Amino acid sequence: MTNRLRRILQLLTVTLLLSAIIPGYAMAQGSEPTDDEVNAIAKQLYCPVCENISLDACGTAACEQWRNIIREKLKEGWTEDEIKTYFVDQYGDRVMAEPPRRGFNWLVYIVPLLVFIIGIILLYRAFQIWRSPEPEIISKKNSKKSADKSTDEYINRVEEELRKRSKG
Repeated sequence: MTNRLRRILQLLTVTLLLSAIIPGYAMAQGSEPTDDEVNAIAKQLYCPVCENISLDACGTAACEQWRNIIREKLKEGWTEDEIKTYFVDQYGDRVMAEPPRRGFNWLVYIVPLLVFIIGIILLYRAFQIWRSPEPEIISKKNSKKSADKSTDEYINRVEEELRKRSKG
């Protein structure tokens, strides 16, 4: 190989390496994150001061500081999970909009499902009971028919007796 060809290959190799390293270096430094990127993470966190307000919707100074922290962490190259873990480590699970699925927090996901299933079963049972006639009502209806017959017979006998007395 000639000296000139070797130099061209070296120059090409160096150029390729630099072109691969420089964009990676520039991305590691991070550009300014957009508000949408910050709010995407802020929606998943609750305000430390207000109750039940997500960080992206709250206007307190504390929330503004938290959003700035998120912005700085994104600029440093942190991932979404790393940022959420940072806030959980600092303030506990209560800052998460969705409780983590571990330990006692599983009840948040299981109890509503169990209540729903039990409710459906109870409604099904209630509809079955409401649709079937009660045995007492049936027996009362039959006894009422027989009582009506005996009453009719009694009335007929009384009327016949009254006719006999009125004639005689």
